[in-house]
Amino acid sequence: MAQIDIKNVRKEFGTFTAVQSSSFTIEDGEFFMLLGPSGCGKTTTLRMMAGLELPTSGEIYIDGEEVGMKPASERDIAFVFQMFALYPHMKVGQNMAYPLRSQGMSKADTNKRVLEVARILGIENILGMSVGGLSGGDRQRVALGRAIVREPKAFLMDEPLGALDAEFREHMSEELRALHDRMGATTVYVTHDQLEAMQMGDKIVVMNHGVVEQFGKPQDIYNWPATKFVAQFIGSPPMNFLDFKGKVAAGDKSIKLNDIEIEIPVLKTGAEGEISLGVRPEHIHFSDKSNYKGRVVATEYLGTNQLVTLETANGTIKARTESTKLIKTGETIGLAFDARTLSIFEGESGLALPSQANEGVLQHG
Repeated sequence: MAQIDIKNVRKEFGTFTAVQSSSFTIEDGEFFMLLGPSGCGKTTTLRMMAGLELPTSGEIYIDGEEVGMKPASERDIAFVFQMFALYPHMKVGQNMAYPLRSQGMSKADTNKRVLEVARILGIENILGMSVGGLSGGDRQRVALGRAIVREPKAFLMDEPLGALDAEFREHMSEELRALHDRMGATTVYVTHDQLEAMQMGDKIVVMNHGVVEQFGKPQDIYNWPATKFVAQFIGSPPMNFLDFKGKVAAGDKSIKLNDIEIEIPVLKTGAEGEISLGVRPEHIHFSDKSNYKGRVVATEYLGTNQLVTLETANGTIKARTESTKLIKTGETIGLAFDARTLSIFEGESGLALPSQANEGVLQHG
């Protein structure tokens, strides 16, 4: 398997810039997620890794070799498409064997490799069947099998589970991650589903409008978003923002919201003007001792917990609390925050300010 390095890669289609000078590294053996909304540039980035698109500028390295201008056939990667892309006139075994026969492998070795991979995927009993009669899940397994038999340096997957229904998609995502762990493969996976990315990925790149907003471990991206976009895109419901005008400086340990002092992580840099305090719903606590108040405008029962929507002097927020806690619409509640979980965002740029809490994890590409 191989390490993949993306260095200042840019892709233009006429006057439209699909990817803007992106840089990040995919370590050997990682399950790496390219995450973002439709049109953010994630699939274009994947296609440039595969050689299906050539970059306008920048460099792409696979296993230390610069391949940015090489065709796909010279990159030793396997691409798995969303819509399976199987040969309908061939049976399952023939579909899986096709890449090996194209490489000139003997029939005996081809059959041996196909059977080995089919056993890993649990499809050895359908090798003689036509792909036309298969379920979506089995077709996806066949598409994966056709990629795996080649034993490439890396697997590139463009929303491979997107055509499956929600229940089976979750099951297949678990199987796919388990398969990756058994093989130790370098895998790059495109998705717009943040839950899928958080569940499966070792590392995540979050893209928006062709820009890498942040990359890193799922827990770091969730806990310490580098931008307001990431904070809003990751999490359900997303991070809350309490907005205010003011000034913060390096070394500050607190801010004032509606003249009430709120403790924050010690800042490394400052900002002035429009500023936002970011807090996840589960990090908001109800406290009679807190002077910072919110008025309950709605509650949503979710079984093990409930979401409470509150109006504050700095905006509307959502808090997650125990479902057994009695909350009444219209009542005013004191709100307390754990300083270690808070983020501060500069309003104009949307960038998170470095602090003692997020030091080292605000990685942009």
